Amino acid sequence: MSDRKNPNSSEMCDPEVGAGLLETNMGPSSALAHLYRGEIHRMKFWRERLDRTSNWAITLMAAILTWAFSSRSNPHYIVLLPIVTVSIFLFIEARRYRAYDIWRSRVRMLQQNVFALGLDDSAGVVDEGWRQKLSEDYRLPKVKVSLEEALAHRLRRVYVPLFLVLLAAWVFHLTAYTSGGQWPSSAAIAWVPGGIVLATVVAFYIGILVVAYRPREWNINGEILPSDVTGWDYSHE
Repeated sequence: MSDRKNPNSSEMCDPEVGAGLLETNMGPSSALAHLYRGEIHRMKFWRERLDRTSNWAITLMAAILTWAFSSRSNPHYIVLLPIVTVSIFLFIEARRYRAYDIWRSRVRMLQQNVFALGLDDSAGVVDEGWRQKLSEDYRLPKVKVSLEEALAHRLRRVYVPLFLVLLAAWVFHLTAYTSGGQWPSSAAIAWVPGGIVLATVVAFYIGILVVAYRPREWNINGEILPSDVTGWDYSHE
């Protein structure tokens, strides 16, 4: 009889074949290296999707502003259109950022508790339960940041400057291009009084600034939020 094992035997279909794969007695594990490379690849893919959303928002904003200022006869509310479109891109990007953070948080977990420890083991691991948390996240991936926090992050990083440029462009168009009465009556749109239009714009900008800069506890793992530049000198910490 042949000594070959039946492909359907329990030896070939062990459901716990991964047990001990990353234990210390296995030595430096290539499986961990491949896992890390895979997470980096997925993180890079979602990072590129974020960049494409920002690029489209900036391109569309520039095109509309160019058209709005191409003639003095163009109405001022054309400048308000990019505020609406950029807001749509902001929500799309925030949703994509929540997905991107799934992969990025795993990469940071490995960097903080595996590779940082390998380079210098004097500080220990950042999170003693990192293996259990990472295992549970692979079993059942979960979004780790709220939509409001993702909006705040993207506003701080990209969209607040864009909205401020649009606000400056709208005010300039009203004061230098539009001839329809004194401010704020010159901000009127059809039958909507200029005061209401102005109040709506002010309320919108107050809203995005509150979302972006209100005090909060960030759940974004390892994200660089401070603007301090330290270089490679960590001796002061």
